Amino acid sequence: MKHTYRSRTAFVLGIVWLVFVAFNVWDLTAHYNGKPSMVALAVLGAMTALVYVVAVRPATVVGEEGLLARNPLRTTFLPWASIGEVSVTHSIAVRHGGEGADEQVLRLWTPMSSARERSKAQRRGVPKPGRGGRFGVETTVSKAEQAAAEAFAGKTHADFVGDQIRERAEAARGRDEPATPAKVTLSYDSIAVLVVAVALIVAAVVIA
Repeated sequence: MKHTYRSRTAFVLGIVWLVFVAFNVWDLTAHYNGKPSMVALAVLGAMTALVYVVAVRPATVVGEEGLLARNPLRTTFLPWASIGEVSVTHSIAVRHGGEGADEQVLRLWTPMSSARERSKAQRRGVPKPGRGGRFGVETTVSKAEQAAAEAFAGKTHADFVGDQIRERAEAARGRDEPATPAKVTLSYDSIAVLVVAVALIVAAVVIA
């Protein structure tokens, strides 16, 4: 089964921005008045390219055959058996390609862990004292609830995704799957969006 992880807030705001831009492009095209409209289109184009590359495109896809990292300007596919150590700080770092000088590090653009989110997760992991009822009887926590609380104590969304990647990589190595090299390709959609934005800026400068 394939799971896609991304920054939900950034993705939603990016989609809202794209809808806003689509309406404004229609309005500027329908009421085109020369240089002011062209400058406005150039500004919208530049900002839209940035929003798409940074907020809409990035995603981490955990699939059956490997890990697909869609970063702003390139896409990297790592077979599970080629993945080594996985560490999580503010972002997820995936080591691959062997050991020593051959080892490479892939940093995933999403999900990331902010200091505020990690602090909140750590507070969530601190056990809370039981509250007394009407007759002063303390509430008890079942073993299942306690185990679940301990499992997620201090963990952020990035930590959870990092655990998923680590577990799948270890399972693939346990099955003696071949550690084939990573496949890296340029993000042609991001390049196309940036080229269009630059073309709009050049056109606005020429008309001005």
